[in-house]
Amino acid sequence: MSQARVLIVDDDLALLQALPEALRLRMGEVMVDTADSAPAALDRIAARDYDAIVTDIKMPGMDGLELLAEIRTRWPDTPTLMITGHAEHDLVVHALRGGAYDFIQKPIDRDDFVVSLRRAIQTRALSRRVREQQVALERHLNELEAIVEERTRDLRETHEVIESPLRWLMGPTGQMEKVVQQIRQVADSPLTVLVEGETGTGKELVARAIHQLSARREKPFVAVDCGAIPDTLIESELFGYEKGAFTGAHQRKAGQFQLAAGGCLFLDEIVNLPLPTQAKLLRALQERQVQPLGGKWPVPVDVRIIAASNVPLEREVRAGRFRQDVYYRLNEFGITLPPLRERDDILHLANEFLPEAGVELGRPCRKISEAAAHVLLRYRWPGNVRELRNVIRRAILLASDVIEPEHLSVIPVEPSPATAATALRGEPTPAGSSLKEIAEAAATDAEQQAIRRVLQVTSGNRSEAARLLRTDYKTLYLKLKQYGIDAGRFREFRAP
Repeated sequence: MSQARVLIVDDDLALLQALPEALRLRMGEVMVDTADSAPAALDRIAARDYDAIVTDIKMPGMDGLELLAEIRTRWPDTPTLMITGHAEHDLVVHALRGGAYDFIQKPIDRDDFVVSLRRAIQTRALSRRVREQQVALERHLNELEAIVEERTRDLRETHEVIESPLRWLMGPTGQMEKVVQQIRQVADSPLTVLVEGETGTGKELVARAIHQLSARREKPFVAVDCGAIPDTLIESELFGYEKGAFTGAHQRKAGQFQLAAGGCLFLDEIVNLPLPTQAKLLRALQERQVQPLGGKWPVPVDVRIIAASNVPLEREVRAGRFRQDVYYRLNEFGITLPPLRERDDILHLANEFLPEAGVELGRPCRKISEAAAHVLLRYRWPGNVRELRNVIRRAILLASDVIEPEHLSVIPVEPSPATAATALRGEPTPAGSSLKEIAEAAATDAEQQAIRRVLQVTSGNRSEAARLLRTDYKTLYLKLKQYGIDAGRFREFRAP
């Protein structure tokens, strides 16, 4: 221990001379100051840091106990030793309760005094080191909290950008700016929304964006693909059923309307909804209640409806395939999404998909070359944004650092003149076949090729293929079975 500093306080001048000398002989490393009164001691303590203080209890004016109380208040980590007489046991107890480190009894035993003082100085040194470490720890914790807060804020902002459905709709184009504006305008209203646009343009993304920006955002968002559910099951799927409603109904099941309670029910490809079910949907929209199959009483529902169609519903109404009253009820607010080929943000979206797909596939890709960008801009994109995303994902698997044209593998849905000629030729038709038979054979062959091309575009995803072909899942399933086409053969190659 080096340069420890001690203050001795006593009104006995002889003791003030003897104790410092004794300490210097036994503790050469200690520096000793003296004070002949408590006020003088307080002045010294205020001006200098001491490792220990030794004070007599009985002094004129401000005594040692009062000095101890002041030291404990202003310098609580400085140990204080009290000097007492033989018959001062009550004062000793009072001093120890007041925070004294130890007491020294007169006449003072020099060796015991040195041992006690050394312990006090060591205690102060340890206390100081602990305090310094605590201060350093608090400083580091504050720095870490600031870093965590900053990172959390950055992650939150990044998460909001990544998770927000608007991300894929907010390219630098006037068309999509209008769509985003419409989304913001209608989100907090109670209006039913009809979203129309080709397959893959992002109709469900729009629906999710409306939901997330609405007051219902904390409640469920339930999506139902009306084209993927058989006609015989659509009503029970939407409205639910009671136990025993039909063969196999062993227990009650809530419908999608009830599952979306308080939130949003997204009816995708509503054009595929059978006419009888449309009538029940109209009643649910008007009366805010549904009638489960086999149920005696209607069930109140609180849901917001957002519907979507890949064909103009108004055209279906004119053709008699969709109820006019249901159309008007759904189209309280309409949003039309332009196809990707009519947008000027194809490269913006491609560059947005690039890092996302790189992380997903574990294959970081830096950029898209100018030549590849030219190919992307010339392609017609029959599958729209969904197809663009799949093309970028496949390209990342093939590219090392930069995506080039040969990595894109975009396949036009419309056949080239050479392909069309091959399709029309098909297999040789029997001699004497009629023109009608030849046309039917060519149409069948063309249909098969179209299905195969779309399956390649969608990597064998039958639901997406049905959307691209503007048909329902059931029809596509039957066509695949008819032509013996295995959709699994078209699954995209994945890197090992």
